[in-house]
Amino acid sequence: MAHPGRRSRPAVSALGRPLHALLLGLVLALIAGLALAADPSFPALSGRVVDAAGLLGPEDRTAIEGKLKAYEDKTTDQVVVATVPSLQGLTIEDYGNRLFRAWALGQKKTNNGALLLVAPSERKVRIEVGYGLEGALTDALSKVIITTAVAPRFKTGDYTGGINAGVDAMLSILSGDAEEWQRRAKVRRDEADPGQVILYVVIILCILFLFSRMNRGRRGGGSGGGPGGGFAGGHSGGFIILPGPSSGGWSGGVSGGFDGGFSGGGGSSGGGGASGDW
Repeated sequence: MAHPGRRSRPAVSALGRPLHALLLGLVLALIAGLALAADPSFPALSGRVVDAAGLLGPEDRTAIEGKLKAYEDKTTDQVVVATVPSLQGLTIEDYGNRLFRAWALGQKKTNNGALLLVAPSERKVRIEVGYGLEGALTDALSKVIITTAVAPRFKTGDYTGGINAGVDAMLSILSGDAEEWQRRAKVRRDEADPGQVILYVVIILCILFLFSRMNRGRRGGGSGGGPGGGFAGGHSGGFIILPGPSSGGWSGGVSGGFDGGFSGGGGSSGGGGASGDW
């Protein structure tokens, strides 16, 4: 019996306790998610090779830095190698893009930077490409570099060999010598895109039709006014040669800070490139 003049406290139902616990858990999960969504801690951009995971010996690191510096002095393209002990819970794509932007690789006006990122703990590797180099160092070519030059060496524990091979391939493609890597890209395609197959068939049929018309014109005496009959104006075959990809934007100034320490030039990336594992 309730005491007169005293208000009784409502009892917490059996359902209320688990509900409170669930709400508390959701709040804690939200706080943890916000903490993970914050920018991870990045190593300082101390040079063209930042070996935070300790995969390279001093001589190997110096040799790779020398190649990258010589190439940057010649072209202003800024290629950097980074190894990290952990991706801090992020995907390598997210981490690589954030690191690229934090370091501002490449020139601000031309965005001509590229990053080779290695995360040995997660066994992940990525090539992140700045906006200005996406036309030369394409996603397809970046994937071929990883699958044919880098990953096979990493599988045997040869991190130095894999990083060197990746750097050499990137510089070769950016220098305009991409023919061999383009052949590899064609070979490694598992299946053709149906849309591309249809396009190729249509092109072949058009070419056959043109040759058929040309042969008929020749047999008819070429009365169309042009040599070969009916194809005046010199358009005998209708072939168009498309220019190859160009990295472009190599005429900008060299990024600042060479005399007083290495730094990025203010460039950015939109997530171009490719990732892989081993």
